[in-house]
Amino acid sequence: MRPIPDDLTRAHEEWHATYRQLAAHPRAELRRRLPRLSAQVLFHPYWRGQRARARAALHAPRHARPAV
Repeated sequence: MRPIPDDLTRAHEEWHATYRQLAAHPRAELRRRLPRLSAQVLFHPYWRGQRARARAALHAPRHARPAV
């Protein structure tokens, strides 16, 4: 599988940061930002032809479980 592009990683991280900010301080500007970031992540050219595998790769580092 191809490496995840930096711009896609940044958009994904920014989406999470914006969501956390919105939870702490609800503002219209943050609510407007989330759909734009969602579109950047969901419709990025990286996903073409490999959406399920690539998406799993994007989320894997965030949800990795510690070794027991």
